[in-house]
Order: sequence, then structure tokens, then C-alpha cells
Amino acid sequence: MANYDRQKIVASVPQTGFFGHPKGLFTLFFTEFWERFSYYGMRAILVFYMYYEVSKGGLGLDQTLALSIMSIYGSLVYMSGIIGGWFADRIFGTSKAVFYGGILIMLGHIALAIPGNVALFFISMVLIVLGTGLLKPNVSSVVGEIYSEEDARRDSGFSIFYMGINLGGFLAPLIVGSVMNTSFHLGFGIAAVGMFFGLVQFVTTKKKNLGLAGTYVPNPLTGDEKKKTYTIIGIVVAAVAVLIAIAIPTGLLTFKSFINLVGVLGILIPTLYFIVMYRSPKTNEVERSRLIAYIPLFIASVMFWAIQEQGSTILASYADNRTQLNFAGMTISPAWFQSLNPLFIIFLAPVFAWMWIKLGKRQPSIPQKFSLALLFAGLSFLVILLPAYFGGTDSLVNPLWLVLSYLIVVLGELCLSPVGLSATTKLAPAAFSAQTMSLWFLSSAAAQAINAQIVQFYTPENEMAYFGIIGGASIVLSVLLFMLAPKIQVFMKGIR
Repeated sequence: MANYDRQKIVASVPQTGFFGHPKGLFTLFFTEFWERFSYYGMRAILVFYMYYEVSKGGLGLDQTLALSIMSIYGSLVYMSGIIGGWFADRIFGTSKAVFYGGILIMLGHIALAIPGNVALFFISMVLIVLGTGLLKPNVSSVVGEIYSEEDARRDSGFSIFYMGINLGGFLAPLIVGSVMNTSFHLGFGIAAVGMFFGLVQFVTTKKKNLGLAGTYVPNPLTGDEKKKTYTIIGIVVAAVAVLIAIAIPTGLLTFKSFINLVGVLGILIPTLYFIVMYRSPKTNEVERSRLIAYIPLFIASVMFWAIQEQGSTILASYADNRTQLNFAGMTISPAWFQSLNPLFIIFLAPVFAWMWIKLGKRQPSIPQKFSLALLFAGLSFLVILLPAYFGGTDSLVNPLWLVLSYLIVVLGELCLSPVGLSATTKLAPAAFSAQTMSLWFLSSAAAQAINAQIVQFYTPENEMAYFGIIGGASIVLSVLLFMLAPKIQVFMKGIR
């Protein structure tokens, strides 16, 4: 985007009105709050809906299959961000991408709220995956547009914006989880209403608060490109529809084969990204060196998210089947545990931000922070195997063990997630800055694709081995990364 256009956009946005920030932050804060409310509310009960018996309001799927589908769903959500970013950059801009994405998400939740069958369930998943891919990356981009590049409020504005993410993620599982045993469909309906509220406030306040932010198309298709692109999209969609129509009846496309396909894509796509960027003539020698440094960080990120994202799969199942849910005179919904991650982040993120500032030049390097993240992730799994070690796999576990596990992995997340975002912007080749940010999010997609395979090995009987092997692998990788940190730092060419 030209600098003139950027200045024009900033000038069109009222620069005060929301805690001393541009008024547009109000619109984007609550859009993201409601989108995350709907997403995390739906996600908090989705795995239970899949494997609960039909008589209990669920779909009655095999529990192991449900855990794999949940992981694949998470992987596809992150992959779809690439598509959403392309449509915003080339066709209709970020503001329309947010609106269209919200519509698709709401329709997906409405489909889940209608009692139906497995076919309707998968239709809802497609709608939510595509909608999240359109909305999630682009609403963050609009936040960046409402500030000038020199505006000292910019980092603070993003902090407020991310607080909206975590507030939505904290409240939704508590509310939706409370109605889970009454009706899964009521819970999904609440998620749909949440997205509806987000859309209403976005539409009613964007003109006044956002001005021109999100309306520019950074790299629009020319007339010839549009015709060619739409033709290609049409052919691809038609070809995929034909292949699906043939593959399902013939047994070529099954749950297992689809899970395997996404698993391959989860590894193949980021690998191709690295190869293309490294071999590009637009990438100079210093940038190639930094890309090499980025590879072990990316691998560490995949390992970390493979553990962290099991909070909505294996640990959700653990909360439902292995945890004492009548505790301290109250009945706990298994979905409530998924509020712990955003709750701990809300309280601990300012502490970590203060700590890094206080340490200054004495703080760990980027690779060392990543190694700490892997250490905490591994410990979070080792902690959860202790109840089985002391009491066996037949007795119900005190819920405080789960609380401790979620707390420890959040300590790792705060060492990796914000640091990784910052490192990605610093290490990215200039010609591939946006694509490298997409690559960072693909580490979560790769992790979930791998999880779809890993979770199939979990059973209550091999619980200790499952948590022990994965947790131990993370700690071993942590030690290895810590030892390699000085060498990685050399390849980073001055970036700290």
C-alpha cells in the first residue's frame, strides 16, 4: 500500500475515543471479542458433541475418530487464513473479508444449532473454516491500518485488541459449557448469536469509526487477471466437487484418508513455503541465513502447539472421563477447563511483558525463549501423568491437576507466541513479509495435522506412556534447542 494511501486512511479514522485510542479500535475490539466468543464457545463443546451418544444429544462417533476430526478441523482453520488473506489482498479488501467471514461463521453455527446428522455437521465445519479464514487474519490487519507507522500507541492498541480475544475465549466456554448437558444445539445457538452481535456492531459502527480502513485492495486483480482467476477458481471448485462425488461412494475418501491427506498438507505446505522463499532471487544472502535460523524455531513452534492444542482434544476428553467433576460442592462442566488458558494469559501476559523489559539485554535470546516454551510444554504433560502414576487409571482425578497443567503450558505460550510473532517480522525476507507471517500461523496448522495422527494412540490404559513420551520428547527438543541457540543466533545476523 502506498504511503499516501496509508496517511489518507489514518486521517479518515477518528483518532481518539476508545481509552485514548482511535475509535476504530472499539469496533475491531468487539468484532474480535464476539468472533472469539462464538469460536471458543463452539470449540469448547464440539468434541463432546461428536462422541456423545445420540441418546445424550451427540452424534455418536467413535471417540478416537472425534479427537482426530477435532485436530483436523483446527489445522484447516489455520490453513484457510492463506485463502482469506489472498482474497482480501487481491479482490475485496480486509473490511469486506471480515464481514463475509462473519456471515459464514454465523451460518456454520446455525447449522450446528439445528438437530441433524453427520452431513449437516460437516457442512457447518466447512462454513466455519472458510469464515474464520476470511475474518481472523484480516481483522488484525485492519487494526494496523488505523494507526500511523510512527504512532506510539500502536503496540498498546494491539495489546487491548488481544485482550478482547482472551476475554471472548474466557467467557464463552463458561456460558456455552453450562448449557451443554441441557442441549448441545442450544450451546451452538448461543455461539451463533455471539457472532450475530459481532456482525451487527461491526456494520453499524465501521463507517463512523473505521473511515477508509479496510476498504483499500492492496494488490487488486486487473481485468484480465480477474477473468483468468475466476475461471481457475471455478474449475478447481468443480473438479474438487466431482472428485468428492466419486471418491466417497467408491470408498477412496474416508475419514481416515482425509485425515491422512490433511496431515500431509500440514507438513508439505510450510516446507514448500521455505523452499520458495529461500530459492527466490528476491531473497538476499543475509535473508537466506535468517531463514535457516527460522527453521529450528518453526519446528519448535510445531512441537509446542502440538501439545498446547491438545487442550481442546485429549485434555478435553480427560476432563470429561478422568476428572472428578463434583468438586468443592459444585458440579463442573468439562468445557469450563478451556476457559483456563485465556484466563491465565489475561493475568500473566502483563507480568511477562514487565519481566522482559526489566531484564533488558539480560533477557534470554529468541531461541532460548523457545527452548523454555518447549520445557514448559513438556512439563505440562508430565504433570498430568502423575495422577495415574500415584492413583492408577481407574480412579477419578482431582481437577486441580488439570488446572496446573493448563497453567504450566500457558507459561510456555507466553515465552513463544508473542516472541514468535515478533521474530517472524524481524527474520522475514523483505519480499515475503506477509507470506512469512502466514508461515508462522502454519506452524499451528502443521501441529494440529500431526495431532490428528497422534491422538489415535491415546487410551486410558496407555495414558502414562502417551503423556510421558510426548512430554519427554518436548523436553529433549528443548535441551537440544538451548544447546544450538548460540549457533542459531549467528545465522540470525544481528537479530535478537
